[in-house]
Amino acid sequence: MSSTQPQAYRASLLHFHADPAFHADAHAWHEDGLLVVADGKVRAAGDYASLHVTLPPGCTVHDYSGKLIMPGFIDTHVHYPQTEMIASPAPGLLPWLETYTFPTERRFDDPAHAADVAEFFLDELLRCGTTTAMVYCSVHAASVDAFFAASEKRDLRMVAGKVLMDRNCPEFLRDTAESGVSDSEALIQRWHRRGRALYAITPRFAPTSSDAQLRLAGELARAYPDTFVQTHVSENRDECAWVQRLFPQARSYLDVYDQVGLLRPRAMYGHCIWLDDGDRARMADSGAAAAVCPTSNLFLGSGLFDFDRADRAGMLLSLATDVGGGTSFSMLQTMNEAYKVARLSGSYLPALRMFYLATLGAARSMQLEGTIGNFAAGAEADFIVLDAQATPLLQRRSAHCDSLEELLFALALLGDDRAVAATYAAGRRVHAREAA
Repeated sequence: MSSTQPQAYRASLLHFHADPAFHADAHAWHEDGLLVVADGKVRAAGDYASLHVTLPPGCTVHDYSGKLIMPGFIDTHVHYPQTEMIASPAPGLLPWLETYTFPTERRFDDPAHAADVAEFFLDELLRCGTTTAMVYCSVHAASVDAFFAASEKRDLRMVAGKVLMDRNCPEFLRDTAESGVSDSEALIQRWHRRGRALYAITPRFAPTSSDAQLRLAGELARAYPDTFVQTHVSENRDECAWVQRLFPQARSYLDVYDQVGLLRPRAMYGHCIWLDDGDRARMADSGAAAAVCPTSNLFLGSGLFDFDRADRAGMLLSLATDVGGGTSFSMLQTMNEAYKVARLSGSYLPALRMFYLATLGAARSMQLEGTIGNFAAGAEADFIVLDAQATPLLQRRSAHCDSLEELLFALALLGDDRAVAATYAAGRRVHAREAA
């Protein structure tokens, strides 16, 4: 028996139990649905007609009729210290890092500044319907403390970690192989599994970590096997050439990480554009996952992710904003760009697949299915209310939608933060577009 009175939410309901690319019956759709929540967890989800009669006397039913309730979006690759440098011009990834990223991240040695940006960053995620993210902090341990303190106040399921970076970066952002891993271990012990916080061991990318630092990061990952790993791989051709010069003994960029034990379940690799088929097969075998970052890849001219080759290899996939290389916190806008990237690379992404990749697909990539990502009984009650009438154009287009696929496609191609009417975390409303 729950210790608190359940709450119920009436609207159309959508969630997934499989990948639409491989299963014909991958989603659950209830045009007039009811989501029942108690103690921050999902109790039931289904048709209103059958569920409402099971509600206890006095149970409040929040009426979102005409709107769509689905699990909160999951952003699997985003940099909170880069919030204030979003939309900064540069001719490519490496000059962009030197000109904007490193100077901006320097300020995160100040706990007050880190806390201020963390508060804004999380509010922006929630405004866009993102309830979980895998977050890069800066090289400063204080930036991690500030981030997790802000997410703890909101009771959010967040994954984050201190960047490891002991070479090929400004002195003011440099740790050492030993200090970086020592600081990370202390942060793991302080934050991992405290409330809804989860820790990610976070080498920035191979060129900014020495062999010694990468080896120690791999040892830390083995010592704490239920932590996450996050880093970048094969984003940009210039970066790939640089890695080849720095690590001539490695078969590939991905192999640099594999050799030190960083390729494993709960490892999230941002970008994965320039992998070869051997890399893709190895990722699939290892249980590591790809965070596909279309807005960032287009903005920096990095390349086009190949969805067909990734699917043939059986890779775990998710979508990510990659702010500040990415140009929007909105996962709807990210879907918009993912669709176009797929078309340009010869693939096609149906809307159902895109919404899967931003919810259950991301949860599976993070080994968190059953905790977040759908409305299975007992899952954490992180959900959003989407409004297909949010703008005049969306309203006009949705009036002519003849299927769920068309409606979702309109939301993905025309929607943004305005389409998110409300966001709930652990059953509590943490954002409302307007008072309700």
